[in-house]
Amino acid sequence: MNQSARITRGTLLIEADKCKGCELCIAACPPDVLAMSTTVNELGYRYPVLHEGCTGCTACQLVCPDFVLTVYRYDGEGVQR
Repeated sequence: MNQSARITRGTLLIEADKCKGCELCIAACPPDVLAMSTTVNELGYRYPVLHEGCTGCTACQLVCPDFVLTVYRYDGEGVQR
């Protein structure tokens, strides 16, 4: 498969118990696939939840001040972290 034909997708590992609910990840997400949960974590904060359509761009991971998010990218040849 050539480079231009690759489609990169991603998924997130969200450590909800560490989230402080700042919502920076939601503001940074270009495809708008993150939303705040309707429940709270052990700290009393709502945390992000992932819907379908993550592109693996890592924008959410880069802005998270508490390192709550880890993006895993899939490019058709395996998983990249």
